Amino acid sequence: MKISDRVRELRIAKNLTQQEFADALKIKRSTISNYDIGRSEPSESVISLICRTFSVSETWLRTGEGEMFSDTAREEQIAAFMGDVLAAETEDFRKRFISMLSSLSVDEWRFIEEKAKELFAKEQEKRQD
Repeated sequence: MKISDRVRELRIAKNLTQQEFADALKIKRSTISNYDIGRSEPSESVISLICRTFSVSETWLRTGEGEMFSDTAREEQIAAFMGDVLAAETEDFRKRFISMLSSLSVDEWRFIEEKAKELFAKEQEKRQD
């Protein structure tokens, strides 16, 4: 897998369109499109920019080794998400859902974890067929 493939993987993981990804980096959408199709690879400065902007592990982006996001990056990502949810002026689904999650007991969290694992395993089986 090439670095351009990992850039695309990151963009998809962040649920961003090519334009949204490009806007966040302040570069042209066509540049992101060229990464997506493997026509070009990001420059050193763009690699650094991607890592800073999206809190991505530079090792993962360059080599594919390790996790996409470091533990610190994950915590920052969660904090940013929570900040966005809390800043919402309306009582949207995200806020109601997080409120519900905050009241779960340890046993209820274990139940959810087991169900998530079951769903993931079923999805993996479907993909192998």
